[in-house]
Amino acid sequence: MDESETEEQLGRRVASLALAAAALASCQSYEPRSLDPAVHRETWHGRSLADGSLRELVERLERDLGERVAAFDPDDGLTLREGQLVALVFHPDLRLARLRAERAAASAEHAGLWDDPELALTGLRITEDVSDRWFLAADLAFTVPLSGRLAAEREHADAARLAAERRALEAEWDVLHAVRRAWVAWTSALHRADETERFAGALDALVETTARLAETGELPRTEASLFAVERARRSNQLGRLRGEVAAAEQRLRASMGLAPAVPVTLVPTLAVAESEDGGMEAIAERNPGLARLRAEYEVAEATLRREIRKRYPDLTLGPSYESDEGQSRIGLFGAIPLPFLNANRRAIAEARAGREIARAAYEAEYESLAGRWSAASALAGALEAQRADVERLLVPLVDRQVEDALQLVQLGEGTSLVLLESLTRAHEVKLDLIETRAAEALARAELAHLTGPPTEEETP
Repeated sequence: MDESETEEQLGRRVASLALAAAALASCQSYEPRSLDPAVHRETWHGRSLADGSLRELVERLERDLGERVAAFDPDDGLTLREGQLVALVFHPDLRLARLRAERAAASAEHAGLWDDPELALTGLRITEDVSDRWFLAADLAFTVPLSGRLAAEREHADAARLAAERRALEAEWDVLHAVRRAWVAWTSALHRADETERFAGALDALVETTARLAETGELPRTEASLFAVERARRSNQLGRLRGEVAAAEQRLRASMGLAPAVPVTLVPTLAVAESEDGGMEAIAERNPGLARLRAEYEVAEATLRREIRKRYPDLTLGPSYESDEGQSRIGLFGAIPLPFLNANRRAIAEARAGREIARAAYEAEYESLAGRWSAASALAGALEAQRADVERLLVPLVDRQVEDALQLVQLGEGTSLVLLESLTRAHEVKLDLIETRAAEALARAELAHLTGPPTEEETP
């Protein structure tokens, strides 16, 4: 065999190996995908509550949540519960949380695979004058996972997947709470504006009446002017209140993931969230944040198991081929690391510390939630008593005072100042009632949020 033939054979061998390696690596390909903000804005503004796909997704969410609402129909006005379902579909934070959960699921699906074999090629040209001046060697190395590392990696990936799912569920629960809070804030602002408008309208008729009485001398002008001043004050205040309603509505739309101009009619409500049984004791079992922290603790446990497994050696084994001076040799080679210098000590120490951090995070969060639940419970009880007192005593008192004062003025036996003061007090009491109802609704919502969603046994 002359030198040109040997080089030609070498070239064919190298080309064959290169083609084989390229074929193995060609299973995946990269395709660039750039951001397109204009398309996103168009899609966002084009969302419609009347979309059939939205209705189908809402029905699926109802089944997943184990709850049921009346037929989803935004055409007759969007209720709080319907708005929460819309938020579960459109809220941007939830899209991110679900995509992260999908990434963790994809990681878990491909976790614990054997390492790719390693192909090593060696080609040396002998400088001496020999008949075959090429030395060729080829090794194909497989890593045999004797340590159990791959099983530990699969356990870690499964734990990470579950933690990502728990984070997504926690994000959903937080969004539902945020929508309820935004709904209460918007409803409260709307009722305050409506009550102020009603009060200003009542003053309009009295301003005209007192002005006529002042012209005929039956009422001092100073008293008549007080009605005009109060009406002007309330009219000025009404403009700010309507602005607060508009701002609260936009915050509510944002909490549902809706664009500002999406046509939707919102149904106001200050309904108090139903109290759940179990009290503070139910927090440990039902709170989504604690469930997520428990899952993260399992990730820390799995991380420590994986790092400990890594300290044990894996066997590297494979066939070997050599060609030297025209003579071919085929054999087997193996290698195993000796874990007495490194032994993955640093990663194991960090994993142990990470597990303690995860434990402390869970315990600290539980203590914080228990404290917040106790505070919210005390506040909700006080607000409930205050609201009941206002509804039972104050509202009837001020309404009767207004009726009596108005009747006395009509009979000419009372003063207009008493009537104005009575109307003002009645207005303030009704504003107080709106604020108390809103505060109680928020306190009860906080209790429900801290407790967590009902279990399957408690779901109607």
